Amino acid sequence: MSIAGVRRSPAVWLTSYGLSLLGKGIAAVVLPLLVLERTGDVLAAGVLASVTTAASALTGLVSGLLVDRVDRRTVAVASDLLGAVSLAALPLVDLLWGLNLGWFLLFGVLGAMIRVPGMTAQETLLPTLVRLGGTEPRRLERWVAIRENLGNVLLLAGPGTGGLLVGMLGATPTVLWVTAVTSVLAAMTTLVLDPRAGRIARRAREATGGALRAAMSDLVASWRFLARNRLVLGATLVSAALVAVLASLQTTVLPAYFIEADLPALTGLTLSALAGGGVVGSALYAALAGRVPRRVWFVVGMLGFGVGFALVGSLAAPWLVLAAAALVGLTNAPVAAVLGVLTIEATPDAMRGRVLGAQNTLVLAAPALTGAPVAAVASAAGLGVAGIVLAALAATTAVIALASPAFRKLEGLADPDDVGTGPDQTAPVPPVPVAGS
Repeated sequence: MSIAGVRRSPAVWLTSYGLSLLGKGIAAVVLPLLVLERTGDVLAAGVLASVTTAASALTGLVSGLLVDRVDRRTVAVASDLLGAVSLAALPLVDLLWGLNLGWFLLFGVLGAMIRVPGMTAQETLLPTLVRLGGTEPRRLERWVAIRENLGNVLLLAGPGTGGLLVGMLGATPTVLWVTAVTSVLAAMTTLVLDPRAGRIARRAREATGGALRAAMSDLVASWRFLARNRLVLGATLVSAALVAVLASLQTTVLPAYFIEADLPALTGLTLSALAGGGVVGSALYAALAGRVPRRVWFVVGMLGFGVGFALVGSLAAPWLVLAAAALVGLTNAPVAAVLGVLTIEATPDAMRGRVLGAQNTLVLAAPALTGAPVAAVASAAGLGVAGIVLAALAATTAVIALASPAFRKLEGLADPDDVGTGPDQTAPVPPVPVAGS
């Protein structure tokens, strides 16, 4: 393969994406342990998690403005480098002044504000690279499926590596150097990519009212697009519902259930089965993309998700819960891949950063709607009732999604970049292609 071919290869992008995700997985394990080790307060770890999640969601509201205005490859590289600096600073602060909750919160919030635009920028690079590399059918679907597969693998490998490092080196800030190194390597890999992947359309001079007014106008246009396009809105709401239900299952119901059953070790095994099912599901989708219609993947996936959650929510037996978790992962992965492809195809490139930023905000905020209520139900009425509530939420999501007109026609969508989305983003939003219309 020529050098030019390497630079526009999505495989290089996947390497960068994987390194970045690996670092985040390590940090997700190490940071809470460090907080507990330094403060001895479980509440402190919870406060850090809540504050950084809120910071990520709020940053997502506006991060798309940056991604749609500045070269996207540059944003991704800068985000990884600044993220590395924010992590590497913690060991230095510990050496000079000692770490406390205030320092963790400061760098946690800074890290969230730095990472979110980078994540959004990185997501927008893949469709352009796929387009630069060839025009064969289903090429985008295969690479999105491979991305999902890699994400599922690193969902296991990242925290596992973090746990291994803590086991070898102890819960020390020095471990964060490893995360910083993965971020730097991710930035260097992104620099290898074809510069055309990050280019954005030339914008017209800001209209009357200046940059702030133009930014607000762009922001409103992206949310209006999301609200009016039934396909993108449906994909966003279904994704948010799936994430919210899965988050409550992983953080509340499963750990409490297995501790109550005196089988705490099965918690990790069940979460691994969930991720392992996802690896198999996304691999199947990547291998069969184009041979099986998207609607079939969607229907089978949603039915499997509903049935799997009904079995998990029953909490009938530990091994049944473990097997059902694998089924949930297996069927959820193709649905996630289909929704990802549909969002990319339905969104004009010029506003992809803002739309993905808005979508990420809703998905990141979704677990907050189920976390505390499900925990309250489990505390007041018992785990059995909490399991039934989760199963009912999953089943309701599946039924609504399957009945929705937005998901009936999932093939042959019109290219949104062919409907008049020009370089002047201060112009009114062009007619939006609406699925099912």
